[in-house]
Amino acid sequence: MLYQFFREQWKDQACFSTQQVYAWRPRFDKNNLGRWVKQGLLVKLRNAYYTFPEFLQEPGFHHYVAGIIYKPSYVSLHTALSVYGLIPEAVASTTSITTRKTATFDNELGWFSYKSVKPKLYFGFDIRQQAGPRYFRLAQAEKALLDLLYIYPFYNTVNELEELRLNEQIMHKIIQKDRLLGHVETMASKALMNRVNLLIKAYGL
Repeated sequence: MLYQFFREQWKDQACFSTQQVYAWRPRFDKNNLGRWVKQGLLVKLRNAYYTFPEFLQEPGFHHYVAGIIYKPSYVSLHTALSVYGLIPEAVASTTSITTRKTATFDNELGWFSYKSVKPKLYFGFDIRQQAGPRYFRLAQAEKALLDLLYIYPFYNTVNELEELRLNEQIMHKIIQKDRLLGHVETMASKALMNRVNLLIKAYGL
């Protein structure tokens, strides 16, 4: 198969799987993918997932990829907090929440980390446009904070929470306290509620 013909089919989607390719062309020769990767015409993101090299430079593309290569998942934790400007430093990996087992992947876009939660805790995200027709799931700012406190229970003192160096000005601007407490009630964790109360105390919410 000619590469240009293949590219025209998949360029708008940007990230695709071999399962999708076989659904499109059941007799597709998978050796084409390996050859195009070696030629620099495709980039392998993980087993059975690929993209085109020009997308690697597209701002925010890693957010879209995070939700494609491991489903279901939504961007949360440190990555989401960085998106909202709540933490000062750039995040080295793309962090997400999933109902599947915890997993990590490393590719040319960077490091992708997925933390597992029970299905009842998989909520509190919005659909965001990445570019063109592509969308990704992003935790609401309140849920990103709760996911962090749930996944990392060592943030259990005012001093530990202050070490997060959350931007207080932005917190007071975007964090909805009612939504924060409502999400905690849905998550039904007394220990998490205690940590949230410490967060409120530490940052004067």
